[in-house]
Amino acid sequence: MTEPTPYTLIDGRKVSSDIKLELAAKVAERKKLGKKIPHLAIILVGDDGASQTYVDHKVKACKEVGFHYTMMRFADTISEDKLMKHIDHVNNDEDVDGFIVQLPLPPHISVENITEKIRSDKDVDGFTNHNFGSIISKNPLLMPATPFGVMELLRRYNIETEGKNCVVVGASRLVGAPLSMMLVEQGRATVTICHKYTKDLAAITRQADILMVGVGKPGLITADMVKDGAVVIDIGTTRVEGPQFKNGFSLKGDVEFKEVAAKTSYITPVPGGVGPMTIASLLMNTMRAAENLNP
Repeated sequence: MTEPTPYTLIDGRKVSSDIKLELAAKVAERKKLGKKIPHLAIILVGDDGASQTYVDHKVKACKEVGFHYTMMRFADTISEDKLMKHIDHVNNDEDVDGFIVQLPLPPHISVENITEKIRSDKDVDGFTNHNFGSIISKNPLLMPATPFGVMELLRRYNIETEGKNCVVVGASRLVGAPLSMMLVEQGRATVTICHKYTKDLAAITRQADILMVGVGKPGLITADMVKDGAVVIDIGTTRVEGPQFKNGFSLKGDVEFKEVAAKTSYITPVPGGVGPMTIASLLMNTMRAAENLNP
């Protein structure tokens, strides 16, 4: 019997921490030169627990790197029209460099309408059509935060993508679709996108040199679906509840980590892999927006 391939754990927490230190140094340099400190504005609608947690993490990250921040909270009964007016106010506030509206939004508010209302040069989530479309240009603007974080992990771990066969499972507007575009445009990879209509998923994932999964279905990818030596990036994060867990719940990825890891060359854990990189990317986008608006 052959020994399992030793794998490298891709530590998103460590990379995220490194990025924060780099950004804190940039903030200190801007201060020293008398330049404007980056300012992130956050709108939170309603009292969804998970959204509140995400926002708290973003505020904490701003404090860590020395960004200014503004929190705006509204009841989930706010009308779309009234929310639009608040967005206009932030769009026109010259002191704000980056701006996000935390998702999800209440059902009566159109995510697309709200997203497109945000000024693209302040859209540090990278969700507007203008920023999304820029991925396939030679001058990408503010990139979608989670895919940006994935690409940054690959770069910092010196994982070669050029000419590699990459399979992305999940075609969402927020992750799978933009990530596929980045892998083609920036990574020069050969990319296959799979989704819920894909037939014989395992036959396709087994061909991947780099397998990326983000569908929110715990344990979807098992060892028999991964080829030896593959790089596996698990973007899925699902809260699974049960009495067997210490805190009553556990965060689970889309990959059966224990059985898959032994076959890989590199793999991300959940939690602690891609998750921390989303906020790090948001901070990097905010710094870039600040540098563009206030060089």
